Amino acid sequence: MQLTPRSKFLLLLGVFVVPVAAAYLAFFGWRPAGHTNYGDLLKVTPLQQTAGAKHDGAPLDLASLQGKWLMVHVGPARCDADCAQQLYLMRQIRITQGKEQSRIERLWVLTDAGAADPALLQDYPGLHVWRPADATFVEQFPAGDGRAGHIYLVDPLGNLMLRFPVKPDPKRMMKDLKLLLKASQIG
Repeated sequence: MQLTPRSKFLLLLGVFVVPVAAAYLAFFGWRPAGHTNYGDLLKVTPLQQTAGAKHDGAPLDLASLQGKWLMVHVGPARCDADCAQQLYLMRQIRITQGKEQSRIERLWVLTDAGAADPALLQDYPGLHVWRPADATFVEQFPAGDGRAGHIYLVDPLGNLMLRFPVKPDPKRMMKDLKLLLKASQIG
């Protein structure tokens, strides 16, 4: 097929003009959608008053869990349906991280003097059930509509940094956690 002089000129013009026009549009006009977190980013604050005890009375300082990501549920020992759903989500989301799941620990911070149901705890092996020595510890977890409704995330350095919404979407939580684990060189 023989190109006419006009076709050659248009082809040559296209080779040089189209990239310039695309660059101009990309710089001044079209902006790709950025990634937004599903969870609410909190002001990064190191957790204070981390001394306490496990549900069986054995001492546990949360500082010993540093180096791991912590998914945290804060609530009373009497676990209602919402609490059970959160514990279930924390377990399942950890499992879905595959080989990275060893970088994540789960923590249930008890806010009262009650005892957690042993039958419930059998369903969640590896879950740390912990009561702080100082009751003001729980005030570090911000919540406008109740702490027990949220799952919090603490980074490997012991900083509270993320809060997932009440009745969270598990797929979006998994995505946030996967991105954090991928980006993090610690924990």
